[in-house]
Amino acid sequence: MILKTLLTALFFVFVFSQPVFAVESEDAKIAQNLLKFNALNACVGCDLSRVNLTKANLTRADLIEANLTEADLTGANLSGAFLTGANLSGAFLREANLTGADLSKANLKYATLHRANLGKANLTEADLTGAHLSGAFLREANLTGADLTGAYLTGADLKEAILHRANLTDADLTETKLKNAEIKGAIFCNTKTPWGLDNSGCKK
Repeated sequence: MILKTLLTALFFVFVFSQPVFAVESEDAKIAQNLLKFNALNACVGCDLSRVNLTKANLTRADLIEANLTEADLTGANLSGAFLTGANLSGAFLREANLTGADLSKANLKYATLHRANLGKANLTEADLTGAHLSGAFLREANLTGADLTGAYLTGADLKEAILHRANLTDADLTETKLKNAEIKGAIFCNTKTPWGLDNSGCKK
């Protein structure tokens, strides 16, 4: 009976300790990736989820296909950075400098980009579903084929931006500056614009 109780206790200790070890191992790997990134300014395909890089100087950083889910990049300098295919879903990029950055095919779902500088950034086919871009600077940015469904762009500067085939369904462009923006093929459906609610692209 004593042996049976002991074996049962050992079994539960083993089972319930596994997730802890897994989490510790995952955190250690992320910490090591962060050290690598700090040393090289590059970490292609690395897991850097939830790291704190607030106000970091990441100019021309190579983070192609990196996992930056929910990372805090508030006020960071990512000008000229390579973020092609990176996962930045839920990331905090408030007032970050992304001038000329390559974010093509990046996942920016529900990312916070309030007052971020994305001038001349490449956002071709990026997923910006539900992203917060109020007050962001997107002048001359390339948003060809980008998904901006439900995105908040109130007061953003999109002058001379390229929005060919961009999906703006349910997006809020109230008070957005769009002078000389290229909107050929852009989808407007239930879209709040400076000229009112635009449903011109809704499927009938």
